[in-house]
Amino acid sequence: MTRTAGVGLRRSPVRFCLLVFGLSLPFWLIGPVVERRGLRLGGPLDLPVSALMVVCPLVAAVILIHREEGPAGVRRLLRRVLDHRRIGRRWWYLPVLLLNPVILVAAYGVMRWLERPLPDPRVPLLTVPVLVLVFLAPAVAEEAGWTGYAIDPLQDRLGAVKASLVLGSVWAVWHVVPLVQAHHDPGWIAWKCVETVAARVLVVWLYNNTGRSLLAAVLFHDLSNVSVALFPNGGSHYDPAVVGVLTAGVAGVVTLLWGRRRAIGR
Repeated sequence: MTRTAGVGLRRSPVRFCLLVFGLSLPFWLIGPVVERRGLRLGGPLDLPVSALMVVCPLVAAVILIHREEGPAGVRRLLRRVLDHRRIGRRWWYLPVLLLNPVILVAAYGVMRWLERPLPDPRVPLLTVPVLVLVFLAPAVAEEAGWTGYAIDPLQDRLGAVKASLVLGSVWAVWHVVPLVQAHHDPGWIAWKCVETVAARVLVVWLYNNTGRSLLAAVLFHDLSNVSVALFPNGGSHYDPAVVGVLTAGVAGVVTLLWGRRRAIGR
């Protein structure tokens, strides 16, 4: 048994998910209160204040790992965020960094083909490094929990694909309250959930095939948010139905081509 699997046996994804939801509750409750006072996070995605719940997966992971493995376990988790040495085959950086931008470019092309009303694209390239840095902290906070804590014990029990779908479904449900508070309609939210579950399949695929690199998961997550923020214009015409279908298609192809054993990365 590997050290990762051994540690994973002491971890409880169920306890982690319950703690994440419990920690998120105050953010969900305070969101409508502060919005009535005209306060929102704003930014290119016009996020509600409840989106600050993004810190909860990291906090939950730190609490549980400190309890289960002590301070040394917490330090190991935090070091993994920047552990590029796990990515043995450097070409894996290509899908990690480019897959989300390619999907969003394809989505724009599909929407043009469908003759959806779209503005002329304005992509301020000089803002890309700024957006990468802005969305890096949320990506670290989420993936340190969902990937750094929860996925290994879950996939050791269920396999990579089932674990991805289970964790992706929980991840999607966790996002519903902020999406409602952002005033999206039920159809928009439903398609966003489809995209979220499919994205988790891709995160786990990349994580496993990069030597279980937490950095790979963080970068993929970061570029996902950056790509949405850059979608014409400032994310205003982003359509989760189109993006969700494309992301699910890519996740399906990955699952078929790599298969269960190779997707686990063993």
